[in-house]
Amino acid sequence: MDHDAKICCCFHVSRRKLVNFIRQTRPQVPSMLSQCGGAGTGCGWCIPFLKQIHRQATQGGETDLESLSADDYQRQRAAYIDAGKGTPPNSGE
Repeated sequence: MDHDAKICCCFHVSRRKLVNFIRQTRPQVPSMLSQCGGAGTGCGWCIPFLKQIHRQATQGGETDLESLSADDYQRQRAAYIDAGKGTPPNSGE
């Protein structure tokens, strides 16, 4: 996925914004990424990806995002929401 693609769809937080936040604040645990525009505090879909981004920034390696297109990511999130696994904060999501 492109660095400008939204990782947190609920709060429109891009991968670039998350990576820059990590560089600037050096969060000790992935849950601290919620301080970056509320990432991960909406429907919950992005939480596994936030953990991967944090791990990549602190330990290296790749994330599942490298093998996903933005369209695939959005489709998988829609299926997650449709399955009742999370509720976006706005009804328009």
